[in-house]
Amino acid sequence: MRSPSQSSAALATGSAVAPPAPPARRGVFARLVRRPLAILGIVIILVTVGGALFAPYLTAFTPNDQMFDGLTLEGAPMPPGEKFLLGTDLLGRDLLTRILYGARTSLIIGVVANGIALTIGTLIGITAGFYRGWIGTILMRFTDLMMAFPALLLAICLAAILSPSLWIVAMVIALVNWVQTARVIYTETSSLSRREFIEAERSMGAGTPRILFRHILPHLLPTIIVWGTLGISTTVLLEATLSYLGVGVQPPTPSWGNIIFENQTYFQAAPWLVFFPGAAILALALAFNLVGDALRDILDPTQTGRM
Repeated sequence: MRSPSQSSAALATGSAVAPPAPPARRGVFARLVRRPLAILGIVIILVTVGGALFAPYLTAFTPNDQMFDGLTLEGAPMPPGEKFLLGTDLLGRDLLTRILYGARTSLIIGVVANGIALTIGTLIGITAGFYRGWIGTILMRFTDLMMAFPALLLAICLAAILSPSLWIVAMVIALVNWVQTARVIYTETSSLSRREFIEAERSMGAGTPRILFRHILPHLLPTIIVWGTLGISTTVLLEATLSYLGVGVQPPTPSWGNIIFENQTYFQAAPWLVFFPGAAILALALAFNLVGDALRDILDPTQTGRM
């Protein structure tokens, strides 16, 4: 048993060594906009979000309009021109319209699926790292088991078993994307739970909820934000891959992946049908990676002093 004087000393020590909120929390946006690559990523994300939100006002067509003048006399897609800025697809539908509406699909799945995956990974990581023992062992061995399966193969199997739809695809992606987050959060929580300021809180009789939500979780927020940003790019790519393979979002709902899937046979004769949606996928994934890398450098305390 500690004497009152020892407990007071421990509290004083704990308060002295308790790490403050990560220094980068102040002025994060100001430091972010000083990075040209981060600005490029933010601009691409804002353009994509704006195009998805205002798609009905940016184009005169709907994504499923099949126009008679959208095909040549031979029945081939129209190339990019004055009326159809990015050309048309095999059914005479405006490609720009389908890409704008397809951005909605990618963003919805990216945010929803990544949000679910981040929540699952954070809960498992915090629980395993804080309690350790047999609880932590079981949860981490289950995480290792999930990591042993190739994410794409597991997603294909789950999507094939379930009836593919927008929300089913989001759920499938979430179920295969939480493991990396759980690993990272487990490592940080395990380290934090051994710190002096946590021991001081325990000596004061603080309960588990107070320790988790008042002390541990705030120090995990920078990591959660970074992994949340980086995870969206992975989610966008995985959704596009599943849709391209025919087990993702199903036509006629536009998706960047199924636009490529529907038009891949015309790649040589009409390369714009694959190039433009492919470029959109690449640009959005790159944008979230650029912003995520910048946030990691800013919010990671080990990166203090770097520009």
